[in-house]
Amino acid sequence: MDLETDIARQVDHYFKRTKQTVHRFGDVTVTYAVFMRRPVIFTPRLMLDWLGSVAASRDIEFDIKLCFAEGDWVGAGEPLLYITGSFEHLVDLETQYLQKLGPPCVAAYNAFAMCSALPDSAFLAMDARHCAGTEMAEMMAYAASVGGAAAARENNARGFIGNASDFTAHYFGNRGGMGTMPHALIGYAGSTLRAAEMYAETFPDEPMTVLVDYYGQEITDALAVCRRFPEIAGSGRLSIRLDTHGGRFVEGLDPANSYAVLERHMPKAIRQYRTEDELRWLVGTGVSAAGIYWLRESLDEAGFTSVRIVASSGFNAAKCRVMGSVKAPIDVVGTGSYLPENWRETYATADVVAYNGKPSVKVGREFLLQKLNGG
Repeated sequence: MDLETDIARQVDHYFKRTKQTVHRFGDVTVTYAVFMRRPVIFTPRLMLDWLGSVAASRDIEFDIKLCFAEGDWVGAGEPLLYITGSFEHLVDLETQYLQKLGPPCVAAYNAFAMCSALPDSAFLAMDARHCAGTEMAEMMAYAASVGGAAAARENNARGFIGNASDFTAHYFGNRGGMGTMPHALIGYAGSTLRAAEMYAETFPDEPMTVLVDYYGQEITDALAVCRRFPEIAGSGRLSIRLDTHGGRFVEGLDPANSYAVLERHMPKAIRQYRTEDELRWLVGTGVSAAGIYWLRESLDEAGFTSVRIVASSGFNAAKCRVMGSVKAPIDVVGTGSYLPENWRETYATADVVAYNGKPSVKVGREFLLQKLNGG
């Protein structure tokens, strides 16, 4: 399907009617102001690339004035950019260019919040299977790369080091996606150890991350894998991934033992006021701070101090803040569904603010003129 057919099929109908009306009564040069109603991190690249493709296809030019650089903070209601050009050629593009701007701006904000809360942990974007198609997956990967870079720049965080698919790996400077095995491979193999053996035989020269919650034996299976592959474990190329679901505790823990673990490492953490969610993330079921410390203790006591821990399952900004507050020993966080969370907040908006150079905007949106002429 060619670009123009694609635009015509996807644009809001009233923009098509406006395009036809302007064509009949005469074109004018307009300036659009684009903004969002909440604070975001500016991620314009996908939108700009698309507008460039349309301009080339139509043999026209758009004058685009960015009010911020990629990765900058933008306040609620602040103009993100201005687009000036032919009204006839711009009016039918609004639907699609806004789709390509709003979601990544909010996802970048989310990525920044997570990375800043756990600055010593690397992050892996595992959101692709939570996305509504490849276009959304590209927006989320781009956003994670920008938000993570902003956190690295502002808070010395490690940020996002990669993602799960080859399609968008280039946003992280990688040639391909990252990840080794899902739960399905564990079930196929019949044991966690056998799955690790199969993987090592299939990919003998690659680092390996092993899931250890399939059979509810996180500690037992983690140690079994380490003992089976001592060279990989000793070289730092083996990681253990905790993805325990919220219906049970990590092997060897219960409420009392979980409190005891944190008492050994971060005694103040459990003597402060905590919400119900925060307590669950600290000493509850699923992937808790106590569970992560418990795994670290078990690995270290067995001599596997170089084995890394990957934590996943429900990691949003709030959970990352709790983990950061107790310095949970997480080497890598795998996060998925949080990047595009709160989809209702991802809407970008555009208003025409000038016709043939004369400022004009609907009542109540005068704030969009603030940066039009360098103000």
